[in-house]
Amino acid sequence: MQDLYHYIDGTRTAGTSGRFADVFNPATGEVQARVPLASAAEMARAVEVAARAQPAWGAVNPQRRARVMMRFVDLLNRDIDKLAEALSREHGKTLPDAAGDVQRGLEVVEYCIGAPQMLKGEFTDSAGPGIDMYSMRQPLGVTAGITPFNFPAMIPMWMFAPAIASGNAFILKPSERDPSVPLMLAELIEEAGLPKGILQVVNGDKEAVDAIIDHPVIQSIGFVGSTPIAEYIYGRGCSNGKRVQCFGGAKNHMIVMPDADMDQAADALIGAGYGAAGERCMAISVAVPVGDETADRLIEKLVPRIEKLKVGPYTSGKDVDYGPVVTAAAKANILRLVESGVAAGAKLVVDGRNFSLQGYEKGFFVGPHLFDHVTPDMEIYRKEIFGPVLSTVRAKSYEDALKLAMDHEYGNGTAIFTRDGDTARDFASRINIGMVGINVPIPVPLAYHTFGGWKKSAFGDLNQHGPDAFRFYTRTKTITSRWPSGIKEGSAFSIPVME
Repeated sequence: MQDLYHYIDGTRTAGTSGRFADVFNPATGEVQARVPLASAAEMARAVEVAARAQPAWGAVNPQRRARVMMRFVDLLNRDIDKLAEALSREHGKTLPDAAGDVQRGLEVVEYCIGAPQMLKGEFTDSAGPGIDMYSMRQPLGVTAGITPFNFPAMIPMWMFAPAIASGNAFILKPSERDPSVPLMLAELIEEAGLPKGILQVVNGDKEAVDAIIDHPVIQSIGFVGSTPIAEYIYGRGCSNGKRVQCFGGAKNHMIVMPDADMDQAADALIGAGYGAAGERCMAISVAVPVGDETADRLIEKLVPRIEKLKVGPYTSGKDVDYGPVVTAAAKANILRLVESGVAAGAKLVVDGRNFSLQGYEKGFFVGPHLFDHVTPDMEIYRKEIFGPVLSTVRAKSYEDALKLAMDHEYGNGTAIFTRDGDTARDFASRINIGMVGINVPIPVPLAYHTFGGWKKSAFGDLNQHGPDAFRFYTRTKTITSRWPSGIKEGSAFSIPVME
């Protein structure tokens, strides 16, 4: 069994707290590594190193910082297969899905090569007699991110790439469930030319999280995870005077109109509902067909597709549609929620409760489930399941379907499948959800747009990646400049006015 480490000051650093967490192989259920859980003192040391390194990095011009990002992209492309294999081994997702995880993070790094453009300020010549005004965007200093298990490559890069390109140092606290890829990323970006101490990986649990929230030197925090923890970090972080963005849970609805292409809609639901075993914050977990006839047609299309899904370990290659969930506790919670749906009267059309894979009986595999006749009062509708479970809620009309999505406490993503442009346009305009797909089931924006939900799916004013990332990781300074030649002396006691 391997002992993992922290990455502090450019060095693989053994933990000193004496506390460890097990890292499982989700396919076999076996412990394959131990990861140290940092104490507050270990976190403080990482912050001290970052604070010492950041001023010199912040003084490097943006073009040279962008060149580090360029080299980092080359190294990510070189090692993408190695990163994907390490990711699959600890998370359980298939190799193509793991490679996609790395790729979507890489695309944000590519966007950050444009940092010189994103960091330009504004200038006004002759705003008044002999007066010029200009603004500049400057780094915050030491920043931090707390990232989830389900995207251990993508989300760390969504955070640390724009933070570092903006001139900040960054402390990354990844999920203790699959920490190897974040450690590999830190070493890769230093190979690309990043100075030691600018990106550090400190593994940990709540003690490490609280140390980040409370440390006075850390200026900003990014978080992705569950809504209760997002609310906790946001509230406590803001009260400590930090800039905070927190992204929480989701319950993403896909409305299927009677005029939709049912084959297209069914295929979309299969990929969006069961890909990555449903462990995506943008997974479609609720299908909302409008009208009973639409619902019957949709269910008829879904069932044979679901029954053909291949579940297995990532080592089975491209023949596998999805793998295990991340831990035994996650599997138990998913099955508990399935039982609650059955008890509440939902119809379990496809039952994956007894799924077992020969040779992998101790793995954390969950078979695919499909519910019909789910109602909004049921726990399986209200809660994020984060597993391969699709619930069907039948709506009588488009307005009823729209209201379902709008009334739910989460507002991360949604989609509508229709051939009618007026309906699609109305849906996009009225829906109170942050990311909307029109005949697109997982509407994750590309790197040059921003990613973020509404309602209890997100806390904070700015989204992830895109232009918002550079706004989040910098603060604006505005300078009013006048040179004294030819200016009359004398004091002014009224507010300055540009004449």
